[in-house]
This record gives sequence, structure tokens and C-alpha cells, in this order.
Amino acid sequence: MTKNNGAKGPPTRPKAASAGSRRSSPESSRAKADAKLSHVDAKGRIRMVDVGAKAVTDREAVARGTIAMSATARRLIRAGQVKKGDPLQAARLAGIMAAKKTADLIPLCHPLVLTHVSVELTPTRAGYAIEARVRTSGQTGVEMEALTAVAVAALTLYDMVKAVDMTMTISDITLVEKKGGRRGHYVRKN
Repeated sequence: MTKNNGAKGPPTRPKAASAGSRRSSPESSRAKADAKLSHVDAKGRIRMVDVGAKAVTDREAVARGTIAMSATARRLIRAGQVKKGDPLQAARLAGIMAAKKTADLIPLCHPLVLTHVSVELTPTRAGYAIEARVRTSGQTGVEMEALTAVAVAALTLYDMVKAVDMTMTISDITLVEKKGGRRGHYVRKN
């Protein structure tokens, strides 16, 4: 809303351009078409998508993220001196378990039979890079499972080392690749 410039009465809204005066670019038309949310019905109510008519295909998703930590935390992990145990093995197992429980955590995800889940933690200068790869043969993809695996692996690593470093930062959790399904192969650019 905009101010009324001292006039009495309710604030006024700026006037919208008439429909005939707007020009839509191919990009904006595509954005509008892509903006339709499959989890919302015509009346705006939340729903679980019906995937019953979709073909069963092999599907795979890869997600990545990072956790940055202090030099002390990195040194303890790499020396195997964390009092709670091996944080890397705990994080790997937690990520795998989280992928299997994604439908219990994310309200509109379908429960899936996963055929493969791997979680890798690679040392970096600032901490660890985390990558999860998830596969299934089904009627819907496993992007959420891969993203959930990365997030929970990072949170578990944080939990295992927080006594030494509460300033750790989890970031850049993103889908980097997806295979299978109607949309085909997707690879993140950048």
C-alpha cells in the first residue's frame, strides 16, 4: 500500500496496468506455466499428488551441501578424538536413515522404496562437503530424499562436534542432479 499524501481516508493502492497494456515475454510465460504447484488444487487447498498414472522408471537424485567449522573441530575429527565417537560414520548413517524416513518428515512426500542411498563426507579447507545419492524404481522422484539425507548428515555432524564448536555453519544444500521421470535428466548449472 502507498501513503495518501496527507489526504484523509484509507490509504490507496497504486493502479495496476490494464491487461491489454502488459506484454509478456517468453520467459515470463514459461515462468507462469512452471509456477503451477502440483501440491495445490484448483481451490488452493493442499493435497498429495496422485502419481498412480505415472510410469515406473528408474530414478536417481544427487544433492550436496557443506558444513564449515573451526580448525580445532576439524583437527579433532580428523585425528579421531571426538569424545562422542566417529562423527563421520554417525553423520553417514543418519543421512541414510533420514532418506528412508523423508515421507515422515516432509508432509506431502510419498513413501518410497529406496534401492540405494549413499552419503559421502569429504574434507575441505573449511570443514566438510556432503553428498547424498539416492535411487529408486518408482512413480515419483527421490530429490527430497537426497536433500534430506544431506541436511540430516550435516546436522548430525554439528551435534557430534558442537561441544567444541557451536559456530559451525551448514549451507548450500542443493539438488545437483536428477535422472528419470517425465522431466528427464537435470544437472544444476554453476
